[in-house]
Formats: sequence, structure tokens, C-alpha cells
Amino acid sequence: MNVMRRHVRAVVIAITAVAFTGIAGTAQNAAAALPPGNAIEQWNKIAENTVVGSGAFQNEGLIYMAYESAAVYDAVVAIKGDYAPYNAPIPAATGASADAAVVEAAYRTLVNYFPTQAATLGAQYAEALGLIPDGTAKNDGKAVGLTAANQIINLRNGDGRMTPIGLSTSFSTVAQAPGVWRLTPPFALPQTPWVANVRPFILGSADQVLPDPPPSLQSSDWVEGFNEIKSYGAANSSMRTTDQTNVARFWSANVIRQYNGLARDVADACGLDLVRTARLAAMVNVVGADAQISVMYAKYHYLFWRPVTAINGGLDPTAVTGDAFGPVPGYGDGNAATAEQAGWRPLLPTPNHPEYPAAHGSVSSAMAEVFSTFLGTSRIDVGIHGFDPSGAPLNLSAVRHFDTAQDLRKEIVDARVWAGVHYRFSGVAGVVLGRKVAKYDLRRAFQPVG
Repeated sequence: MNVMRRHVRAVVIAITAVAFTGIAGTAQNAAAALPPGNAIEQWNKIAENTVVGSGAFQNEGLIYMAYESAAVYDAVVAIKGDYAPYNAPIPAATGASADAAVVEAAYRTLVNYFPTQAATLGAQYAEALGLIPDGTAKNDGKAVGLTAANQIINLRNGDGRMTPIGLSTSFSTVAQAPGVWRLTPPFALPQTPWVANVRPFILGSADQVLPDPPPSLQSSDWVEGFNEIKSYGAANSSMRTTDQTNVARFWSANVIRQYNGLARDVADACGLDLVRTARLAAMVNVVGADAQISVMYAKYHYLFWRPVTAINGGLDPTAVTGDAFGPVPGYGDGNAATAEQAGWRPLLPTPNHPEYPAAHGSVSSAMAEVFSTFLGTSRIDVGIHGFDPSGAPLNLSAVRHFDTAQDLRKEIVDARVWAGVHYRFSGVAGVVLGRKVAKYDLRRAFQPVG
């Protein structure tokens, strides 16, 4: 894979520029009005649009992306070989159409989990199948895809996924005290606590890579983390530079779109065939889902407070609410080396789940490991799309380049401090967790045959 990454940076920029203008990769794709790229890329983008468009939070959204990408991967390797299947092997007739298998597996998986999108998905399904010549090969491929979808759906039945999208559930709380998580402005319900109890895709259990507890409120680590984010993460910080502010805002983009987009860019830049594109997409989403299941378990296990709660302490009643997790106005940390500040607010809104460890740190670190493993080098040399503060809401117009996996890991820790939403020690713990998840998963799945 070393040779694959040599031209990733230059080619990714050219390819994504084309993709963002809406120009299809081939005349055939343009005629079909499907996303650009091969069948894997097309249905990866359709899955992304379906999942993100549903309003799913990023941690639960990756679970749905994992369902689709695992089914597609199994369908392709059943026909093309080269890699071990994620689930049980599927027999495939000689000459079966891999494209038809991809379309069938993706469509059947997505429509199972998103039945309200049946009309849109059905139209895309019909268009995609219409591009494949009728005959035995097409029918045999569809049969493989249907089997792959059904196997994943059956395998994941009862895995702990909750509906509807964005559902908040109960969770075990701890005694009210300084350091305990509270709802944060604007006081949305706790975000998807149930994700912590979803059965992982490859990991043995969600607590398998549980980090050590966050630092004591009397420790030097706590004082350093508190003071740094108070200075650099404030909405009105005089310490944070314009470049740092833009980096923080860049990482407010949806990570499902960021890393699936990167997978498609790498597939195009490296000229990947169908089976290797399927493998990369599955690695991104299955590993990403396991990283988020693990990090949500850790968050609701430790229930550590966010900076906006700690820094306002017992001074500002508007920083907390009557959430049954603590008093109003709140607790101070009881440490003479820190100074509370009433009215302190972060640059970006605080996500509505506990602080430790950082979810962005975990998923970005896991993705750094995925792309390092796939490309065969830690010098990943990739461009990632993110939010441009000068552009329209939810845009992915900015591009930041990362020469190495470590560069990506360092930036995500910095970015969440500058955003005012994570202490540095939480970002570091998230990075360590995400890398552990990815290393474990990638040693046990998506391996070459023979």
C-alpha cells in the first residue's frame, strides 16, 4: 500500500474540487444522476446522506454507517475475494456481478433501517441497477448482496441500538459533587446514553479499552487543564489566535461526512478497485462505530464535568439548570489554584454528553490508525474537508492537510481545547482510546486472505 499514498494529496484536491461542483466522475454516472465514483463510492455517499440527513448524532450515525459498509464489504469479497469477510462467508456463483451485489446490499440494508426513506432510496436503487446489463450475472450479484444485507441485519438484531433517532435514555448517575457532569447550555437532554451499551462490532466489550479516571480536582493536571481551556477556549479569548479559532471551527463539521469523504478521495487518488474501496469504507465505519461505542461508555461511566460547568463553578446560576445532577448555581472545584469566572462561555456550543474522554479525539485517532494501516505508512499525506467559518452553514469547504497520523491526532486535541469544549487531558485520553480500538479491530478484521 505504500505506493498508494504517494499522490494522495495532489489528486485528492483535484478530485474533491470536481465532487463539490457536482460533476459526476463518468458520463455513465452523470446519466444516472448518482453520486460520482464506483458503485462502492456511490452507495457510501448515499448512505452518508441518508444517515446524516436523518438527524442522527455522529456517534449513533456511525453505527448505521457500519451496518451498510459491512454488508457491502461482505458482498464484494464474496465475489472478488482477496480479503476475509466480516461476517459469515457467502457463496457466490462464478461471474456474479459485484456492482449488482453492492447496489443490493447497500439498498437492502439502508431501507431496513430507514424505511421512511424508501422512496428516495428506491429511486436510486432503480437507477443504479439500470446501469447494469440484465442477465444471470446481475441476478447472481443481487442474490449475493441480498444475503449480505440479511446476514448483517440478523447479526445486529438486538445489539442495543435504540430508536427513534436521537433518543435520550436513562443511565446510572453518581452522587452530586464537584466534578460531576451537569447539563450544559442550552441544556439539551443527555445525548444518546444508550450508545454506551451497544454491542461493539469487533471489540469484545465497550469497556475493553476503558481509560484511567480523569485527574483529581486537587491535582496539577486538573489545574493545568482548567487554566488552559479557561484562557484559550473562551468565546471572547484574547489568547487564541485567528488561525486557532478557524481550526476549532473547522472541526465542528460532521465527522461522518469528513472521514467517509476522505475515504472516497483516497479511493479515487489511489485508483482503488471495488474490493479495496469496500474494505476502506468498512474499516472507516466499523472501526469508527467501535470507537464511539467505547468513548460513550467511558463518558457515562466517569460522568466528568464540562469546562463551562467547572469554570462558572458556584458563581453563575445561568451556567446550570435544575437537572437533578447538582444544585443551582453549582459547585466550585475547591482548588485554590483555580479561579472561577462567572459568565464564561466556550467558543463552540458544548455537546450534550459528559466530558471525559473526548469523542472527537477518539474517532479522529481511530481514523488516523485506519488510514495509516490502509496506506501502509504513518505518513498519510491527506487533505480533510471541514467547516469554513466564512462559508455557508454546514459547509465542508475548508481543507486542511496532514502529513502524518500524529499531526492529525495533535490537531484534534488542540482544536477541542481552542473550542472550549474539552480539557487537554480529555483529548489525549480520547486519542489513546481511539488508537487502541483501531489497533485491536484491524488486527482481527478486513485482513488479506492467504
